Amino acid sequence: MVKSRLIRRVIPFTLLSWMLLFCLSLLFTLNAHAARLAIVIDDFGYRVQHENKILQMPTAVSIAILPDSPHGREMAQKAHKQGREILIHLPMAPLSKQPLEKNTLHPSMSREEIGRIIHDAIQKVPHAMGMNNHMGSAMTSSLNGMEKVMQVLSSYRHLYFLDSVTIGKTQVTKAAMGTPVQVLRRHVFLDNVQTEAETRHQFNRAIAIARKQGSAIAIGHPYPTTVRALQQALTTLPDDIELVTPSSLLNPTSASQNDHQIARSKCAKPHEPETVPATKLDYFKRVGNALTHNAIVETLSQHINKLLGKTAKQEVLHNAGKTESPQKDKTVQGNTGARTTTDACADF
Repeated sequence: MVKSRLIRRVIPFTLLSWMLLFCLSLLFTLNAHAARLAIVIDDFGYRVQHENKILQMPTAVSIAILPDSPHGREMAQKAHKQGREILIHLPMAPLSKQPLEKNTLHPSMSREEIGRIIHDAIQKVPHAMGMNNHMGSAMTSSLNGMEKVMQVLSSYRHLYFLDSVTIGKTQVTKAAMGTPVQVLRRHVFLDNVQTEAETRHQFNRAIAIARKQGSAIAIGHPYPTTVRALQQALTTLPDDIELVTPSSLLNPTSASQNDHQIARSKCAKPHEPETVPATKLDYFKRVGNALTHNAIVETLSQHINKLLGKTAKQEVLHNAGKTESPQKDKTVQGNTGARTTTDACADF
């Protein structure tokens, strides 16, 4: 009787102590994952003096090269030797009237013409891993135009597309649906206002977004003010911020998911639920991993079992009396003895 009372008194305090330790451990585990920040410097190939200063920055700072720029190939070779990530900064038509780069994409172009321009751009910017739009408010807001771009990029699976988001109603992500092209989006422009103070302000804003969402992408240009601001900011980068390349922010399974989506579209059912955004999935994965591999959780579980007097032997005896219900198999035996699915769309 005394022992029973003692156990009833001890168990609540013990559980409370272990739960407190668990919460603290989980907090430290989640905080151990640094927020990721990717920086891309556009318009490479014209300002060699300032661009060389960018190439002196950490190699995680990526560059986007204009295909028809006079020094684009030279800069691509330099960056590649450093192990730096390179993007093709593909000119696309803006809504406003302004001087355009050679081979600027327009929504009215045929798929063949767009394909020729993209093929030439890939040849002019060697070692590129991705592509983003230079200007392009007219082109990226055209679903038909961007669908032609994504159809062409489907043949170049090594290239992802970074949407610079030069217009709010961009159609890039929608155009890529059903294709193997992986898409990223810009969060912050560092230097719309070309002052060091504003660039630092936008850099800090990118850090805040990365902390909130887990990652962020900032785009800048090789302006003197941007170079100076980044030189200072990158040397004092907070410990909880990890500088990464844009490609490291890609979902490694998204390409196969897009292939799966193409097949799934043939068997599409109405009113399918939307998938959870990648940022939320990343968060839940981190929580799940923290719970699964947390030593305190395992110790707590063992301690509770001991307090409740549940031994491994009792578990075996308890489970021995249970029988599993047979699972339904989606496959049937074919005439040849091979197992074949009853419905091609069964898994959709």
